Amino acid sequence: MQLPRSVEVAEVEGKVVLVRSDLNVPLEGGRVADDTRIRASLPTLQLLLDRGAHEVRVCSHLGRPKSEEDRAKYAIAPVRDALAALVGDERVTVLENTRFHPGETKNDPGFAHELADGCDVYVNDAFGSAHRAHSSTVGVAELLPAYAGLLLLDELRNLTKLLGDVERPFVIVCGGVKVEDKIGVLESLGNRADTVLVGGKMAEDVRSENPFAFDAVLPVDIVAASEFAADAERKVTPFDALPDAWLGLDVGPQTRELFAGHVAGARTVFWNGPMGVFEWPAFAEGTFAVARAVADCDGFTVVGGGDSVRAVHDAGVANRISWISTGGGASLELLESKELPGVAAIPS
Repeated sequence: MQLPRSVEVAEVEGKVVLVRSDLNVPLEGGRVADDTRIRASLPTLQLLLDRGAHEVRVCSHLGRPKSEEDRAKYAIAPVRDALAALVGDERVTVLENTRFHPGETKNDPGFAHELADGCDVYVNDAFGSAHRAHSSTVGVAELLPAYAGLLLLDELRNLTKLLGDVERPFVIVCGGVKVEDKIGVLESLGNRADTVLVGGKMAEDVRSENPFAFDAVLPVDIVAASEFAADAERKVTPFDALPDAWLGLDVGPQTRELFAGHVAGARTVFWNGPMGVFEWPAFAEGTFAVARAVADCDGFTVVGGGDSVRAVHDAGVANRISWISTGGGASLELLESKELPGVAAIPS
């Protein structure tokens, strides 16, 4: 694909720049619980400051506010404080949660004009929202000279490598709960891959009725639980012999070795979706085993999707992944070869 024009060629000295960042981070107790996305936004902001921007106005959505009560829950203040502590430059201001305005998700021209008012240049660095045609991602780009931020460009460069002539063997690892969420990306990439490994609840759906034109490698054993609870009674059973009323909440030890073996021999790996309920320690080892295998792989490795990204961080191996995508739905849609409105709105 042809990349949109870069912020690196924008004339910003003395100008007011509106930046759409992806600051949609988890909050706990009124504080930022994970600042990964905030830190990912820093290179573009610092570039603008270093090149003499008079003011950098940052906008982002936060959560999915739907009620008046949500306005307090998803107020941008904690994110603003966290970003200010990292940037330390008074030229950077953070606007209130864009989704507090009812016109944001409708790409309302009136709200786009509000955002653009007083600004000279627009920079979209929010890859995680680039698949949405919203006022802050598309509407503003039609009103101001628009450029792509450094993070957005890095996402496009790394993810589109998977759509080209990849080094082989090419292994896809897919998991999670719903197969329908991954059908598009697997239909796009699956036939090009040498091996597709499927775990999680998704594996049960593929076993009962495979919707794909290729054969997937499914688990051979699972960690079964007597109920859906962190402290449930558990035991390892064959994948096709789950006891009645029991639940498969992780892949078993044989499957971990099987999947890790496929990943170890790969030259290109894409992983999206956990192998089970890894948030509970008793059912985390399968997902963490995949995370470690991907990190140990000598090839080009890409991890996308919120749960998978969290898993590589929780496993302590994030620094050994070639590329960790900040965009869940956006990364999947890009890999389905769909046009992303937020990217298409920026000239090449």
